[in-house]
Amino acid sequence: MVSCGEGTAPISVPQKGARPAVERKKPEPAKTEEVKEGEKEEYAYNASGKPDPFKPFLQLSPLREARSLPLTPLQKYDISQLKLVAVLSAPEGKIALVEDATGKGYFIQKGTWIGKNDGKVTKILTDRVMIEEVFLDPLGQKKVNEISLSLQKAEEGGEK
Repeated sequence: MVSCGEGTAPISVPQKGARPAVERKKPEPAKTEEVKEGEKEEYAYNASGKPDPFKPFLQLSPLREARSLPLTPLQKYDISQLKLVAVLSAPEGKIALVEDATGKGYFIQKGTWIGKNDGKVTKILTDRVMIEEVFLDPLGQKKVNEISLSLQKAEEGGEK
């Protein structure tokens, strides 16, 4: 090879079949702390007193137990879908008449199960029916929701 500059060393071309002399380094084993055979460090997780990470944070669960009896027609309606039409006095106690959105009527008395959330009729007064629903709040405590169905007052001022 020819070069223009002085003081440059000629480049040697390797011969066929000959390997170039490359300085190879042996890989050093990774530096690890030496652990004695008898002393093996193990990690143990203690879950006592800690919440289960796979369960929902808030559990809204109804108080219903497994039912052996089918739902009554009144338990298929939400209480807001029912309208109190009449309250009757009978020798056995007061009886109320509620009506669904289609106009079908149902007689109820104290202790009747009503509504989708397992409401129970607790009182029948002359102008309203009191219903209690029991549920669990997000903290797991029992709460009672008291609902009142009132009679619709007859509109005054018809034809004059």
